[in-house]
Amino acid sequence: MPHDDQQANTETEHGDLSDLLSELRILLPGAQMLTAFLIILPFNGGFAKIDQAEKIVFLATFIFSMSSLVLLSAPAIGHRIMRPLTNRVRFKRVADRLMMAGALCLALAFMLGTNLVMSEVFGHLAGLIACALMAVLIAGVWWALPCYLSRVRKL
Repeated sequence: MPHDDQQANTETEHGDLSDLLSELRILLPGAQMLTAFLIILPFNGGFAKIDQAEKIVFLATFIFSMSSLVLLSAPAIGHRIMRPLTNRVRFKRVADRLMMAGALCLALAFMLGTNLVMSEVFGHLAGLIACALMAVLIAGVWWALPCYLSRVRKL
């Protein structure tokens, strides 16, 4: 019987790792698209006309977006470099943390990007309000809802 338990744990670990890598495949395209748009923005003619505060917000958005790409791609790259994995549990724990850090950077990039666009279109106050609303939406859907669903078994 101990062999059966060990085999079940190994299958669960494989499944967990596959789930994590699939989740990363969902997050990465959004981060890549945002980063691509941010890369070309300074080369547009109107960029020079935005005020200094908006340029700082842009740079922070760009840095968080690039950081999210690095952090979100790290588990897949690490998985490839470390093959064959000798300690799947440890790798998954580190990969989970990298993914959550990448998601946090992506969330901050989404919030700051929202601020940047809304500030340019409607003014700084509207940008701050939109940024706050985006923060509430992200916290609600990415954190509060999964926490709630993990506690409540029936819907």
